[in-house]
Amino acid sequence: MSDVTRAKHGRPVHHWRRDLVELAALFTAVAVADAVANLVGHGPDGPALLVISALVLAATAGFHTWWARRHGHAPPADDTGTRPTAETRSAGPAGQLPAATDDVAGATALWRMRTTVQDEPGSLATLCTALAGQRVDILSLQTHPLADGTVDEFLLRAPGALPAAELTRAVSLAGGVSTWIERADAHDLVDAPTRVLGLAARTALDAAELPLALRQLLGRCTIRSLPGAPVGGGHGPEPVPVEGVLEDTVMRLRAPEGGVLTVERPYLPFTPTEFARARALVELDNRLGPRIPRGQDVLTLPEGDDITVRRVDTGDLTAAKAMHERCSPRTLGLRYHGPVGDADRYLNHLLSPRFGRTLAAQTASGRIVGLGHLLWDGDETEVALLIEDEWQQRGIGAELLGRLVAMAVEAGCASVYAVTQASNTGMVAAMRGLGLPLDYQIEEGTLVITARLDAPVPHHADIPARLGEKAHRE
Repeated sequence: MSDVTRAKHGRPVHHWRRDLVELAALFTAVAVADAVANLVGHGPDGPALLVISALVLAATAGFHTWWARRHGHAPPADDTGTRPTAETRSAGPAGQLPAATDDVAGATALWRMRTTVQDEPGSLATLCTALAGQRVDILSLQTHPLADGTVDEFLLRAPGALPAAELTRAVSLAGGVSTWIERADAHDLVDAPTRVLGLAARTALDAAELPLALRQLLGRCTIRSLPGAPVGGGHGPEPVPVEGVLEDTVMRLRAPEGGVLTVERPYLPFTPTEFARARALVELDNRLGPRIPRGQDVLTLPEGDDITVRRVDTGDLTAAKAMHERCSPRTLGLRYHGPVGDADRYLNHLLSPRFGRTLAAQTASGRIVGLGHLLWDGDETEVALLIEDEWQQRGIGAELLGRLVAMAVEAGCASVYAVTQASNTGMVAAMRGLGLPLDYQIEEGTLVITARLDAPVPHHADIPARLGEKAHRE
């Protein structure tokens, strides 16, 4: 900054050399004016010289005006001391800019898109310019560094008439490779840190939320939890190191109690950033240990008996085993499709919140008389019921099933299925009682009933998925 434009206490500071130059210029101008006056007044061509000088001055002034307009400086500040706001234009080549009269209030669509670009200056700018040329608004951006490039993850708002193929074509021409795109919804508008913190909070409250949290964190993927000691005996899965294993589209993480958590996404490789996020979420779950919400509801049966419905886990293994011992072989056979050899091993798996959620119905004395399981089975969700013989045909099974389906709806499951036998009329009636579209399939004498959850649950619409929201319900 020059000496003239520096300021002190808010006022310009002038240097003495500026004053000396201005004084010298003034004396020079006076001398030149005196010489011109003598020449005009005493010379033979004085009037002609005066006219020529006037014409030269006029031409000089006109040239100066034209030059100032063509190469002018920034516009002057307004009366508030701020410069006028510059005209805003969309990025991209001039030939692709939308017209000023376009209808900006038209229908739009949300997209989630991933693409890989070279890790070099200007690659992201080129990609953004291509999106702007298609009138696509970038709502959020995450970058996932790789060894030989960068995966850019976008949340986009595009014109509703713009097809996905045209969008991916523009990205490809801008240098993007391995592009993946799918429709998004309003839930994706939450920024990444907020979403991750919300998933961590849900996982901290309920161990059964871990598979659901991982699916929301990583997108469409298949999650399988393999116990360290499989039900029925045999060798468990190969152990994985503490830091986990990342193999392209598959990541394997060490689950609690010696198990292995496998996450697979066939359409897009996992990035090291995603692997680190998933590992941190699983580590949080490991450190907190087994936990479930402790709320409960008290229900009055038609006969007048009160039962309590609550979440249970492996801490209730003894009470659940005692209920199994009171059940008849026929009831157990209908539930497990054959004789039960070792109830302890089955129940330890079924009650674990690592593999799903379990509801129990217990009497006022604390005796468990019914169990309902919601089990995560990869991309699918299974429901299963077991009601003690003396408490069957009282509506307990329908109550538990309705609550399990409400949990599945809350978890975002597309459907639930029950594996039973055609002779299990109680389970078939309970599934029909949901009022949902059902699909029936018989495989080697086993009946598989699938309920699609794209319709509301009429009979149990008022049942809270999380226990404890209602203290009493009759």
